[in-house]
Amino acid sequence: MGEYKKSMKIFQKKPAKLARFKKHNMPKTRKFGLGNSVCRNCGKKGMGMIRKYDLYYCRHCFREVAKSVGFKKYS
Repeated sequence: MGEYKKSMKIFQKKPAKLARFKKHNMPKTRKFGLGNSVCRNCGKKGMGMIRKYDLYYCRHCFREVAKSVGFKKYS
């Protein structure tokens, strides 16, 4: 995604080239799968997402936020 945004800055002054670049190189929106869900706290995508109850936290951020959300740790 970083390369895409970097190239967008190059073509800002050339609208015809910008339109053609967007047409062929724009990343598609994800409807399902690992790339769809993003952590609310850190923005990480992929594995280890807690999506139950519409939380959308990665496992690292969930450990930090769990107590304030209302989860209790047993044993």
